[in-house]
Amino acid sequence: MKMLLPLALVVASSFLSYSEEKKPVPETAVPKPKESEMVLIPGGEFVMGLEKNESKYVDNIAHKVYVDSFYIDKTEVTNAQYDEFMKATGHAQPQFWGIKELRSGMDFPNHPVIGLSWTDAKEYAEWRGARLPTEAEWECAARGKLIGKIWPNGDTLDSKMANFNKNEKGTVAVGSYSPNGFGLFDMAGNVREWVSDRYEKDYYTTSPYKNPTGPEVAKFRVIRGGGWHSGESCLTVAGREALKSSWVDIAVGFRCAKSIVAAQTQK
Repeated sequence: MKMLLPLALVVASSFLSYSEEKKPVPETAVPKPKESEMVLIPGGEFVMGLEKNESKYVDNIAHKVYVDSFYIDKTEVTNAQYDEFMKATGHAQPQFWGIKELRSGMDFPNHPVIGLSWTDAKEYAEWRGARLPTEAEWECAARGKLIGKIWPNGDTLDSKMANFNKNEKGTVAVGSYSPNGFGLFDMAGNVREWVSDRYEKDYYTTSPYKNPTGPEVAKFRVIRGGGWHSGESCLTVAGREALKSSWVDIAVGFRCAKSIVAAQTQK
């Protein structure tokens, strides 16, 4: 199974020991954050995975998928947005919070939040009245209306399109690089992103055609997109990685999604 390089271990292995079992967000009413700007992604069929899969990995083989229309955050969730969540709910700080070298904490309000587990990301999304995107939704959004391309902006990736290891040695403020065809920022680079699905290497061979949500039981959770320390080949729209849901990392964050029905109900 292709796994994320455990770069966080270079910082300190003791940082990577979060429990998936955390206190739930209090059920009492709490103030909600200002609604993050979300983009409507039209539903429809697209080819998910690599159409020309020359990789030794078989976890991203091309297959047709249909997704319903949905909303997704224009940018990754920021330190400032997550700080608002913590103040409202009493949720614990992410690992690495306040470490300036990692651009984490309120000294860097518009940088993507890092150092949080899949469970942390899920709880934030639910507090906001949203959810984590499915893996299929994430890839549909990342492709930015392009068909059969490798990266969110086409078949060529340069340093002006994404924050990866040829650029900054750390995260940058969200939206610092060019958006894709849907107007979404940092779908390649800056931080890798948790999605809702569990991971299985051969899931694509049995995945349902309409609105796949991943296997019901599996040890790992999927992360998508490349991070600030990733190489160019890790920033593709079809690339898949996996981590334990309790894992925290210096280059993993997330963005939220929302179903059309849920969005209409909240209006």
